[in-house]
Amino acid sequence: MSEQDEAFRDRIATVNEKGRRIWIFPKKPVGSYYNKRKILSYFLLALLFGGPHIRIGSEPFLMMNIIDRKFILFGQVFWPQDMYLFAILFIIGIVFIIFFTIIFGRLFCGWVCPQTIFMEMLFRRIEYWIDGDWTEQKRLTNSPWTREKILKRVSKHVIFWWISFLIANTFLAYIIGSDMLWKIQTDPLGKHLGGFIAIIIFTYVFYGVFAFLREQVCTTICPYGRLQGVLLDQNTMVVAYDEVKGETRAKIHKGENRKSVGKGDCIDCKQCIHVCPTGIDIRNGTQLECINCTACIDACDHMMESVGHDKGLIRFVSENGIKDRTPFQWTKRVKAYSFLLIGLLVTLTVLLLTRKSFETNVTRQRGSTFQVDERGLVSNVFEVRMLNKTHDTYAIRFKSDDPSAEIELVGEDIVLKSESKEKALIVVKMPNASLENGMKKFKIHIFGNGHEIEVIQTKFIGPML
Repeated sequence: MSEQDEAFRDRIATVNEKGRRIWIFPKKPVGSYYNKRKILSYFLLALLFGGPHIRIGSEPFLMMNIIDRKFILFGQVFWPQDMYLFAILFIIGIVFIIFFTIIFGRLFCGWVCPQTIFMEMLFRRIEYWIDGDWTEQKRLTNSPWTREKILKRVSKHVIFWWISFLIANTFLAYIIGSDMLWKIQTDPLGKHLGGFIAIIIFTYVFYGVFAFLREQVCTTICPYGRLQGVLLDQNTMVVAYDEVKGETRAKIHKGENRKSVGKGDCIDCKQCIHVCPTGIDIRNGTQLECINCTACIDACDHMMESVGHDKGLIRFVSENGIKDRTPFQWTKRVKAYSFLLIGLLVTLTVLLLTRKSFETNVTRQRGSTFQVDERGLVSNVFEVRMLNKTHDTYAIRFKSDDPSAEIELVGEDIVLKSESKEKALIVVKMPNASLENGMKKFKIHIFGNGHEIEVIQTKFIGPML
């Protein structure tokens, strides 16, 4: 391409030479890919809105309660002590994003990303319903404020606001749980003022994103769009225009033999541009703004069928696939990330399977030392911190593996409730003769409802002989 042809890379498609926003009016897409996207999108929307209310046992399907530091994934409760699992899961997520992008480009953005699903399959479809298709939307935008325009604008934005309100409630339910959200919604306003304010703030954030920011989130704000620039290579499968097959572009004339006059399959109808939700011309090659939504594939295939040309002028293909007509290949880069991802998944699986249902920490009480009573028994005071990750309640008892040691609980008997923490003090007494050089390692067996749930090794200190 010449420097003039490359001018489109100087700025994103939604900004003009003066840096002002170009509002996008994409044509309503139709076609097989769009139908598949709708099915997938509605499934994911149902899962998203139903997620906080789905229960596995007595726990929600997914919850990230940052306030109480309680995290639930597939009904399993995780606590701050399990953060190493989330660290590994986060690393797996990063590696998977890199791995997926290397192979499929920004396919995630166009098909699975919540921003795209909400925008294209919910808000945009409502806009088509109220304002009409792209040409009618342009006409309405440029027309004076008539009764029709006011009615349509008010209706659309009221619906947008209420959908944003629903999304905000759902988003908050993933953080605090559906039960707590229900209390905020039904209790008097003064009892949960902070929760109500959070819902309103989230509502206006989502409303601003989907009513005004729109594709700017994908092209400017989201870091994933920038990340793909360093991840894609010539073997990455992306939505691409086959310039070998399509060039030279020219309008179609009846009865013309295009090949004989040096014309390609592209009839320059610009339908691929009209349907693009980010306003790009896919024929210019891979671009930052492209989210691989495949709307241009449907539009181009429809036009190719209409004029009797083969479909696939725009398709899901790699750069090498266009130039050399080669299928996707598992390069060393892809294989390396595959092995790394499998290794991380195996590690996470092993850690999850060996994860303890109880966490116990036994430490000598801060600032204390040993004491010797009138019977000559040496005593140490230990602080025991316990975490129950299960749904059961346990009556806790302590026992030492050393027959000469005595364990006394300070205070009332311990009842460790489900998904709760408890702290207790115990006094361990041991004859001085049992010690070696003023010290002895021993194990404390912790029993819950008569069954051993954990064994902790600690150190007992006493006077030097």
